[in-house]
Amino acid sequence: MNVQAPSVMAPPPPRSLAAMSVPLPMLRDILIKTMFRMNLDLVSQISRAICLPVSVTQELVDMTRSQTLIEATGTLNANNGNEMGYRLTDSGRARALDALSQSEYYGPVPVPLAVYAEQIKRQSIRNTQLTRDRLESAMGHLVLPPDLLSNLGPAVSAGRSILMYGPPGNGKSSISNGIRDALDDKIFVPRAIEYSGQVITVYDPIIHTSAEDDVDDPNSLRRTSGRYDTRYVRCQRPTVITGGELSLSMLDLVYNPVARTYQAPLQLKATGGIFIVDDLGRQAEPPQSLVNRWIVPLEENKDILALQSGEKFEVPFDTLVVFSTNFHPNKIFDTAALRRIFYKIKIDGPSQEDFLKIFAMVARKRKMPLDEAALVHLLNVRYPEIDNVYANYQPIFLIDQMIAICEFEGIPYQMSPALIDRAWNNMFVKDEAIQR
Repeated sequence: MNVQAPSVMAPPPPRSLAAMSVPLPMLRDILIKTMFRMNLDLVSQISRAICLPVSVTQELVDMTRSQTLIEATGTLNANNGNEMGYRLTDSGRARALDALSQSEYYGPVPVPLAVYAEQIKRQSIRNTQLTRDRLESAMGHLVLPPDLLSNLGPAVSAGRSILMYGPPGNGKSSISNGIRDALDDKIFVPRAIEYSGQVITVYDPIIHTSAEDDVDDPNSLRRTSGRYDTRYVRCQRPTVITGGELSLSMLDLVYNPVARTYQAPLQLKATGGIFIVDDLGRQAEPPQSLVNRWIVPLEENKDILALQSGEKFEVPFDTLVVFSTNFHPNKIFDTAALRRIFYKIKIDGPSQEDFLKIFAMVARKRKMPLDEAALVHLLNVRYPEIDNVYANYQPIFLIDQMIAICEFEGIPYQMSPALIDRAWNNMFVKDEAIQR
């Protein structure tokens, strides 16, 4: 039985400028830059663009109008609910150009880092209540050793770091994706955050999967619109997957010298979700160096980032980090690094019984009929050549190879000892000297 994931407490919308904790000059400049760049003249349009409630947007417009940077056009727009129109004054346009020269950022008002930190607590990955039913449902397409979920479940529920290690081709990446699927609730990701007057963009449509907002039922007494701060995007818990391309520089703030804004590093974008470091040991950076970068975040639940000026500041670290490697941990880490990774789970190859289950499952999915003679040949002749070491990737590899042969030869899908041999020869490379 599937257990529904608990809902996350949404960030409440701001009720006034004073309650927002954003410097008023920044609010004013974002307003006039947005009006200038997007050619907006109605409060309802501006409200949607800067992601503030209409009442707060009107308050901001009135404040900026009192500074003679905005003026009312004196006309009501009949096509938009008889709204009063507004436009920038000459001094407002000059101020907008000056503000754009300092920072090209306009649009959604950023969320102060301290305010976002409170939302992180409300939606912490450590608050998730993962059950065996949900994990089994997410891993249902995998054939796994019986004790693996018993070890994996508490590790995921704790929201701490996990190291999965073992021979290649046994599903470590698939298991990591299954963990992601098991965490199926929604959280709120800020479009941008503000620290010390600097804007750091966080929401990334490549990483974050936006969830459809609830649709209002006109007959319902409870309305969903306006129930959370639209400076956030409601998303599935994010998953960032990196492999051999991961470098230490990807974990730092990225400064855009043209826009004069920052982009959040990968681990900050993964806040509230999962950061998967796949194929650890294949990166240009030594594994020990990568793990050393994570020591403070893993131990203290905070990360330290630096601005262009050199100023360092703390951000919450609320991420389940999953390291996956084909190397033995003792070969790539020292004991201090291993101590800081809370769960170590070995992912071995399947038993012969599980191998046959996977083989049959893949064959059924690929519409490849099983052949007893071919399987006996595979198990009794070919696998003894590699000391009967089975891997999860091998059934898919062998069956896809036989399918390719059948399609090339123009014969129906089938398996035989001869086809097994042809497929087997493509799975391994002979260890032999090559004359050059």
